[in-house]
Amino acid sequence: MTAGTEGRGMAELAALLADGTRAGICVALLDGRAWTAGELARRAGVAPSTASDHLTRLVRGGLLVEERQGRHRYLRLAGPSVAQLIEDLAGHAPAAPPPTGSLRAATATAALAYARTCYDHLAGRLGVLMYDALLAGGRLDRSSGLALTADGWAWATELGVPVHLLRTGRRPVVRDCLDWTERRPHLAGALGAALCRRFTDLGWISQGTGRTIRLTPTGRVALAETLDVPDGTLAPAPSPAPSSGRA
Repeated sequence: MTAGTEGRGMAELAALLADGTRAGICVALLDGRAWTAGELARRAGVAPSTASDHLTRLVRGGLLVEERQGRHRYLRLAGPSVAQLIEDLAGHAPAAPPPTGSLRAATATAALAYARTCYDHLAGRLGVLMYDALLAGGRLDRSSGLALTADGWAWATELGVPVHLLRTGRRPVVRDCLDWTERRPHLAGALGAALCRRFTDLGWISQGTGRTIRLTPTGRVALAETLDVPDGTLAPAPSPAPSSGRA
């Protein structure tokens, strides 16, 4: 493949995401679920026919895959690598302005920034705190590319993570993913997904609204203990007061 061919391919991909509606659809699908075309049209605030055109382009471009069930058309991101691409791009985008309007909107924005799913792993401040704690505890090492250390394998095993599946799967065991709200990495890869599932099974986290994740009281104590961090570092930040939009 020549440089010119690669450049054209990158330009075509960039063009797919250069439209605000298509980019917003991809961000909505970061929750890892399959959405109907109608749901995505309502989320994007466009007519169903307009959404259908955008969705067809995203499927043809390899960013989304679709499944048909009866009259419904379900769409989801094509896989973890696409999810990481979308999250990385969001992390490099200009920071969003402070929320305006109601206290409810400001609270929802703060909850999303604190903890959410990025496709199938933890993101937001909680995800970044976990990543940092694993590095500080010697369970992750990035001296020559991010890797899970021997202590990290032992920790995951003790936690009840099915490490044999991590060792034999095609997906990289660990990857860092640029967090779009924290502007620092959180943990992705097979381990990131496995930890999110395990924390859910243990009752440490629960699904909130949309992509939002709630840290349960039990989970806050247990997670602080297993990550060897002070309990207070896992506390959500106070919800910001909504801005009136005036200087």
